[in-house]
Amino acid sequence: MTRSNRTSDPAPDLSGRVFVVTGASSGLGLATTDCLARRGAHVVLAVRDEAKGRRAADLLTSAHPTARLDVRHLDLGDPDSVHAFATGLRQDGPAPDVLINNAGVMAPPRTLTPHGHELQFAVNHLGHFALTAHLLDLLARGRDPRVVTVTSANHRRATIDFDDLTGERAYSPMGRYNQSKLANAVFALELHRRLHTARSPVRSVLAHPGYAATRLPHTGAVGPVRLLFGHLLRPLAQSPARGALAQLHAATAPEVRGGELYGPSGPGELRGTPARTSPARRALDEEIGRRLWDVSQELTGTAFTIPDPTGT
Repeated sequence: MTRSNRTSDPAPDLSGRVFVVTGASSGLGLATTDCLARRGAHVVLAVRDEAKGRRAADLLTSAHPTARLDVRHLDLGDPDSVHAFATGLRQDGPAPDVLINNAGVMAPPRTLTPHGHELQFAVNHLGHFALTAHLLDLLARGRDPRVVTVTSANHRRATIDFDDLTGERAYSPMGRYNQSKLANAVFALELHRRLHTARSPVRSVLAHPGYAATRLPHTGAVGPVRLLFGHLLRPLAQSPARGALAQLHAATAPEVRGGELYGPSGPGELRGTPARTSPARRALDEEIGRRLWDVSQELTGTAFTIPDPTGT
């Protein structure tokens, strides 16, 4: 692992720039939105629960009266909701410069979405895949455009079971969470390769928060996972504000390059200031990247094309 570009405050002045943050009403998403708003960015809070999103926006506005915040509904488990969200941005604005694919669910009992997809794979990966596809042409016209996809250090423990993506034959709540986080990493790196080949101005970057004290283990996880991550290990966790530093760095630091992964610099990448680190070997596998891309297009019904930067 290499460590470089350490910083404790990765967000410079962001006036005039627009960021879309999924899962922005709590945890890492809220901490990310708070920092972006403090630095002058216009932030679109993409949230499943609009009432919760409005409460979060009110809280931030009371702390930062000049904050520019929009709250919009987005259910990443529903392809129709993803399409509607992107259509709304296309029709009404604001046009995004940066997309931060932050939202996620963690280790629930086996649950299928109405479209028949396993919930964690659907929300953590498929929804973000489709959202990125729908917004990429807008991002390509933005200022210093980036797609930041939030993975987990646990992606290094996973494989993708392409023959059982719904978990019908075997389902482990944490194992499927790890698989979805590997899918995040594989997708972001495959997107980087395709953007680079097309000479797109958009950068695809990865980040992981280490171990942060968010509500994620409490909102869906069950059994040992909830006990371990929600209670027993919680004293070791860093705050959501500290956990958000890596994705803020990936989204705003000028030296960041496409295809890089940032996480905490401390022991085990659990906590600390952001540093460049190395993804799992499986995440770098181009064959896996192409296969996941094709499967994701099929499952979401989304044709993901890279815009020609020359417009020809």
